[in-house]
Amino acid sequence: MTEPTQTNALNDSADGPYKVNSLRIDPNSDPMQGKVSWDVSRSLWNTGMLLGALILGPMYFSWSAFLVFLVLLELTMCTGHSIGFHRRLIHRTFQCPKWLERTLVWTGTMVGMQGPFWVIQSHDFRDWAQRQPNCHPYLRHGQGMLKDAFWNLHCKLDLEQPPGFDPGPGIGDDRFYQFLQRYWMLQQLPLAVILYLIGGMPWLVWGICVRVTTGVSMHWFVGYICHSHGPQSWHVNNGSIQAHNVPWAAIPSMGESWHNNHHAFPASARHGLYPGQTDLGFGFIRLLEKAGLAWNVQTPEVLPARSGLTAVAEDAHSVLPKQPIDT
Repeated sequence: MTEPTQTNALNDSADGPYKVNSLRIDPNSDPMQGKVSWDVSRSLWNTGMLLGALILGPMYFSWSAFLVFLVLLELTMCTGHSIGFHRRLIHRTFQCPKWLERTLVWTGTMVGMQGPFWVIQSHDFRDWAQRQPNCHPYLRHGQGMLKDAFWNLHCKLDLEQPPGFDPGPGIGDDRFYQFLQRYWMLQQLPLAVILYLIGGMPWLVWGICVRVTTGVSMHWFVGYICHSHGPQSWHVNNGSIQAHNVPWAAIPSMGESWHNNHHAFPASARHGLYPGQTDLGFGFIRLLEKAGLAWNVQTPEVLPARSGLTAVAEDAHSVLPKQPIDT
């Protein structure tokens, strides 16, 4: 471990690349005061999918259904949640054609977590809150595992003085995204019909119930552990919670578990920054770039430096361009 060294640079201001894009924050915005309450529709949805997975999954198991489950899970989590939702809509780490963006966002909705606006808002509230000196336990995974799972899968937090939410032009006013947000549950229906017609009940149960339960639960669990323990290269100054890198979760999370790197450089499309840090999501973006379907791909090497960021590992600065030597 080296002595902490701090970068120079650009802060998380309203015009900087590290800002929380969808929030309109005023001096009265408070990440501490709020009430956790039951989120009825999402709780019933998650409970129904879980019961379907636990009861019907063993009854209708087949190896072909299991393969369908794996393929659809990896496809939706990678192209949809990791790339479409997280790296494109939320952090805008690369540019792509609008038709491709909509396709990626649709596959993200197919994860079964919620609609695009809900995902953006819930992510950005947490992101903003964790950058503050203190925040509500709901927003920093500050309870035990079982309570945190119940909170995040079945409840919602209503802050007394929340920031304003506006996804911005091209997102909030996109009628397709409005449709996905309103009918996010029904997006599973066409796929369910197709799976049933091809593979009967085994494909339906494993391709919908087991997949949705696994994807939603895995997203919560990776978020929980990535804010609990693991190695770190960077420290975000004054943040109420610090993120960690969790190597064993890198492949199932599509690179999202390199979360300490992501907290340090949220505007970067690449999360696995150092040798040996597998990042399948970034690999897919690179394929899109080679095909001419992605451009302006942001990585720490091309981003401006960020203020309030301290290196705590010996090799932390190896991902940054060398500074010119003063003569």
